[in-house]
Amino acid sequence: MNSLFDKDTLEQNSPDGWQKEAFEAFKVKMTDKEKPFPCIPAVIGFTTNELRYGFLGDPRLDKSSFDFAALLKAYTEASRSFGKYTSLIVFYETPADLQHISVEQYEEIFWEQLGKLASLDDMEWPKHIPKDPDHSLWEFCFFGEQYFMYCATPAHINRQSRNSHNMMLAITPRWVLQEFNQKPTVAGRIKTKIRKRLGNYDSIDIHPALNSYGDLDNQEWKQYFLRDDDTIPIKCPYHRVLKALGLYDVKKE
Repeated sequence: MNSLFDKDTLEQNSPDGWQKEAFEAFKVKMTDKEKPFPCIPAVIGFTTNELRYGFLGDPRLDKSSFDFAALLKAYTEASRSFGKYTSLIVFYETPADLQHISVEQYEEIFWEQLGKLASLDDMEWPKHIPKDPDHSLWEFCFFGEQYFMYCATPAHINRQSRNSHNMMLAITPRWVLQEFNQKPTVAGRIKTKIRKRLGNYDSIDIHPALNSYGDLDNQEWKQYFLRDDDTIPIKCPYHRVLKALGLYDVKKE
Protein backbone atom coordinates (compact mmCIF):
# COMPACT_ATOMS: atom_id res chain seq x y z
CA MET A 1 0.00 0.00 0.00
CA ASN A 2 2.42 2.64 -1.22
CA SER A 3 0.03 5.13 -2.83
CA LEU A 4 -0.35 8.80 -1.97
CA PHE A 5 -3.55 9.72 -0.14
CA ASP A 6 -5.12 13.01 0.85
CA LYS A 7 -7.13 13.68 4.03
CA ASP A 8 -10.54 13.59 2.36
CA THR A 9 -9.87 10.19 0.81
CA LEU A 10 -8.71 8.74 4.12
CA GLU A 11 -11.69 10.15 6.00
CA GLN A 12 -14.22 8.91 3.45
CA ASN A 13 -12.60 5.57 2.59
CA SER A 14 -10.36 4.90 5.54
CA PRO A 15 -8.20 1.77 5.27
CA ASP A 16 -8.70 -0.86 7.95
CA GLY A 17 -6.28 -2.08 10.59
CA TRP A 18 -3.11 -0.32 11.64
CA GLN A 19 -3.34 2.25 8.82
CA LYS A 20 -6.65 3.55 10.15
CA GLU A 21 -5.33 3.68 13.72
CA ALA A 22 -2.21 5.56 12.64
CA PHE A 23 -4.11 8.19 10.66
CA GLU A 24 -6.79 8.66 13.33
CA ALA A 25 -4.13 9.18 16.02
CA PHE A 26 -2.43 11.76 13.78
CA LYS A 27 -5.76 13.48 13.15
CA VAL A 28 -6.39 13.78 16.90
CA LYS A 29 -3.06 15.59 17.32
CA MET A 30 -3.70 17.93 14.42
CA THR A 31 -7.21 18.89 15.59
CA ASP A 32 -6.65 19.18 19.37
CA LYS A 33 -7.83 22.67 20.38
CA GLU A 34 -7.05 22.38 24.09
CA LYS A 35 -3.45 21.33 23.51
CA PRO A 36 -2.60 22.54 19.99
CA PHE A 37 0.19 20.82 18.13
CA PRO A 38 3.27 23.10 18.08
CA CYS A 39 3.98 23.12 14.33
CA ILE A 40 1.44 25.66 13.07
CA PRO A 41 2.22 25.14 9.34
CA ALA A 42 1.59 21.39 9.78
CA VAL A 43 -1.80 22.08 11.36
CA ILE A 44 -2.65 24.46 8.51
CA GLY A 45 -1.55 21.85 5.96
CA PHE A 46 -3.78 19.26 7.61
CA THR A 47 -6.80 21.59 7.77
CA THR A 48 -6.46 22.73 4.15
CA ASN A 49 -5.85 19.16 2.90
CA GLU A 50 -2.42 19.99 1.51
CA LEU A 51 -0.63 17.18 3.34
CA ARG A 52 -0.23 13.85 1.60
CA TYR A 53 -0.05 10.48 3.33
CA GLY A 54 1.59 7.16 2.67
CA PHE A 55 1.65 3.82 4.50
CA LEU A 56 4.68 1.55 4.55
CA GLY A 57 5.39 -1.83 6.09
CA ASP A 58 7.77 -2.71 8.90
CA PRO A 59 10.76 -0.32 8.50
CA ARG A 60 13.18 -3.23 9.02
CA LEU A 61 12.05 -4.90 5.77
CA ASP A 62 13.78 -4.25 2.44
CA LYS A 63 10.40 -4.03 0.70
CA SER A 64 9.51 -1.02 2.86
CA SER A 65 12.61 0.78 1.61
CA PHE A 66 11.73 0.14 -2.04
CA ASP A 67 8.16 1.26 -1.41
CA PHE A 68 9.46 4.36 0.40
CA ALA A 69 11.59 5.33 -2.60
CA ALA A 70 8.64 4.91 -4.98
CA LEU A 71 6.36 6.90 -2.66
CA LEU A 72 8.76 9.81 -2.22
CA LYS A 73 9.50 9.92 -5.94
CA ALA A 74 5.77 10.14 -6.69
CA TYR A 75 5.37 12.87 -4.10
CA THR A 76 8.37 14.82 -5.44
CA GLU A 77 6.94 14.81 -8.95
CA ALA A 78 3.55 16.17 -7.81
CA SER A 79 4.25 18.13 -4.61
CA ARG A 80 4.06 21.63 -6.12
CA SER A 81 0.45 21.01 -7.07
CA PHE A 82 -0.60 20.25 -3.48
CA GLY A 83 -0.19 23.73 -1.97
CA LYS A 84 2.34 25.83 -0.08
CA TYR A 85 1.80 23.97 3.22
CA THR A 86 2.36 20.50 1.84
CA SER A 87 4.42 17.75 3.46
CA LEU A 88 4.51 14.00 2.99
CA ILE A 89 3.44 12.09 6.11
CA VAL A 90 4.71 8.51 6.12
CA PHE A 91 3.34 5.98 8.60
CA TYR A 92 5.19 2.70 9.16
CA GLU A 93 3.64 -0.51 10.31
CA THR A 94 4.96 -0.76 13.86
CA PRO A 95 4.42 -4.27 15.23
CA ALA A 96 4.33 -5.09 18.95
CA ASP A 97 8.07 -5.79 19.22
CA LEU A 98 8.82 -2.32 17.80
CA GLN A 99 6.35 -0.64 20.14
CA HIS A 100 8.62 -1.34 23.09
CA ILE A 101 12.10 -0.44 21.82
CA SER A 102 14.05 2.62 22.95
CA VAL A 103 14.26 6.04 21.33
CA GLU A 104 17.90 5.32 20.45
CA GLN A 105 16.89 2.09 18.69
CA TYR A 106 14.34 4.02 16.65
CA GLU A 107 17.11 6.49 15.86
CA GLU A 108 19.16 3.67 14.32
CA ILE A 109 16.17 2.55 12.23
CA PHE A 110 15.56 6.13 11.06
CA TRP A 111 19.09 6.62 9.76
CA GLU A 112 19.05 3.21 8.13
CA GLN A 113 15.90 4.30 6.31
CA LEU A 114 17.61 7.43 4.99
CA GLY A 115 20.65 5.46 3.93
CA LYS A 116 18.59 2.88 2.06
CA LEU A 117 16.55 5.67 0.49
CA ALA A 118 19.78 7.29 -0.75
CA SER A 119 20.86 3.96 -2.24
CA LEU A 120 17.66 3.88 -4.31
CA ASP A 121 17.89 7.45 -5.60
CA ASP A 122 18.23 7.45 -9.39
CA MET A 123 19.19 11.13 -9.54
CA GLU A 124 22.55 12.75 -8.79
CA TRP A 125 22.94 14.65 -5.53
CA PRO A 126 22.23 18.37 -6.30
CA LYS A 127 25.52 20.12 -7.05
CA HIS A 128 24.70 23.16 -4.87
CA ILE A 129 24.13 21.05 -1.74
CA PRO A 130 27.24 19.97 0.20
CA LYS A 131 27.62 16.25 0.85
CA ASP A 132 29.09 16.79 4.32
CA PRO A 133 26.23 16.65 6.91
CA ASP A 134 28.15 18.98 9.22
CA HIS A 135 28.04 21.77 6.63
CA SER A 136 25.40 24.40 7.44
CA LEU A 137 23.86 24.05 3.96
CA TRP A 138 23.62 20.26 3.94
CA GLU A 139 20.23 18.60 3.99
CA PHE A 140 18.84 15.33 2.77
CA CYS A 141 18.08 15.21 -0.95
CA PHE A 142 16.11 12.74 -3.01
CA PHE A 143 15.20 12.75 -6.69
CA GLY A 144 16.81 16.20 -7.00
CA GLU A 145 14.66 17.76 -4.25
CA GLN A 146 15.87 19.09 -0.88
CA TYR A 147 13.91 17.83 2.11
CA PHE A 148 13.62 18.46 5.83
CA MET A 149 13.05 15.21 7.69
CA TYR A 150 11.12 14.84 10.95
CA CYS A 151 10.76 11.55 12.79
CA ALA A 152 8.25 10.72 15.53
CA THR A 153 8.01 7.43 17.42
CA PRO A 154 5.94 5.64 20.09
CA ALA A 155 9.02 5.75 22.39
CA HIS A 156 9.08 9.54 22.76
CA ILE A 157 7.49 10.49 26.07
CA ASN A 158 9.08 13.77 27.22
CA ARG A 159 8.87 15.23 23.74
CA GLN A 160 5.22 14.68 22.90
CA SER A 161 5.86 16.81 19.81
CA ARG A 162 7.91 13.82 18.60
CA ASN A 163 5.50 11.16 19.80
CA SER A 164 3.41 9.14 17.36
CA HIS A 165 1.16 6.09 17.52
CA ASN A 166 3.35 4.50 14.81
CA MET A 167 6.84 5.35 13.67
CA MET A 168 6.21 8.31 11.42
CA LEU A 169 8.12 10.65 9.11
CA ALA A 170 7.04 14.13 8.06
CA ILE A 171 8.97 15.13 4.95
CA THR A 172 8.87 18.78 3.91
CA PRO A 173 10.33 20.16 0.67
CA ARG A 174 12.81 23.03 1.09
CA TRP A 175 10.71 25.16 -1.31
CA VAL A 176 7.81 25.00 1.19
CA LEU A 177 10.08 26.35 3.94
CA GLN A 178 11.45 29.04 1.61
CA GLU A 179 7.89 30.10 0.79
CA PHE A 180 7.12 30.29 4.51
CA ASN A 181 10.13 32.53 5.14
CA GLN A 182 9.40 34.95 2.28
CA LYS A 183 7.71 37.32 4.74
CA PRO A 184 10.25 37.47 7.58
CA THR A 185 8.06 39.45 9.98
CA VAL A 186 5.12 37.05 9.70
CA ALA A 187 7.41 34.01 9.77
CA GLY A 188 9.13 35.37 12.87
CA ARG A 189 5.83 35.76 14.71
CA ILE A 190 4.78 32.22 13.79
CA LYS A 191 8.13 30.79 14.90
CA THR A 192 7.74 32.55 18.25
CA LYS A 193 4.28 31.00 18.65
CA ILE A 194 5.67 27.58 17.71
CA ARG A 195 8.35 27.78 20.39
CA LYS A 196 5.74 28.88 22.95
CA ARG A 197 3.53 25.95 21.98
CA LEU A 198 6.52 23.60 22.28
CA GLY A 199 7.08 24.82 25.81
CA ASN A 200 3.48 23.93 26.67
CA TYR A 201 3.39 20.68 24.71
CA ASP A 202 6.54 18.93 25.89
CA SER A 203 7.57 18.15 29.45
CA ILE A 204 11.20 18.97 28.62
CA ASP A 205 12.91 22.13 27.42
CA ILE A 206 13.20 22.88 23.70
CA HIS A 207 16.01 20.79 22.23
CA PRO A 208 19.27 22.75 21.83
CA ALA A 209 19.73 21.41 18.29
CA LEU A 210 16.76 23.36 16.91
CA ASN A 211 18.12 26.08 14.66
CA SER A 212 17.60 27.74 11.27
CA TYR A 213 18.80 26.32 7.95
CA GLY A 214 21.83 28.15 6.64
CA ASP A 215 22.97 29.60 9.97
CA LEU A 216 26.70 28.99 10.33
CA ASP A 217 26.23 27.07 13.59
CA ASN A 218 23.38 24.92 12.21
CA GLN A 219 23.43 21.26 11.23
CA GLU A 220 20.12 20.05 9.83
CA TRP A 221 20.79 16.39 10.58
CA LYS A 222 20.68 17.09 14.32
CA GLN A 223 17.05 18.21 13.99
CA TYR A 224 15.78 15.25 11.95
CA PHE A 225 15.63 12.90 14.92
CA LEU A 226 15.45 14.51 18.36
CA ARG A 227 16.06 12.23 21.29
CA ASP A 228 13.81 12.30 24.34
CA ASP A 229 16.48 14.23 26.25
CA ASP A 230 19.01 16.91 25.25
CA THR A 231 21.72 14.56 23.99
CA ILE A 232 22.93 14.55 20.37
CA PRO A 233 25.00 11.89 18.55
CA ILE A 234 28.70 12.79 18.49
CA LYS A 235 28.80 12.29 14.72
CA CYS A 236 26.10 12.25 12.08
CA PRO A 237 25.08 8.60 11.55
CA TYR A 238 24.35 9.16 7.85
CA HIS A 239 27.83 8.46 6.41
CA ARG A 240 28.26 5.47 8.72
CA VAL A 241 25.06 4.00 7.30
CA LEU A 242 26.12 4.76 3.73
CA LYS A 243 29.46 3.07 4.37
CA ALA A 244 27.68 -0.02 5.69
CA LEU A 245 25.60 -0.05 2.49
CA GLY A 246 28.74 0.25 0.34
CA LEU A 247 27.79 3.76 -0.83
CA TYR A 248 30.24 5.89 1.11
CA ASP A 249 32.58 6.58 -1.80
CA VAL A 250 29.65 7.57 -4.01
CA LYS A 251 28.00 10.01 -1.63
CA LYS A 252 30.94 11.64 0.13
CA GLU A 253 32.87 14.57 -1.27
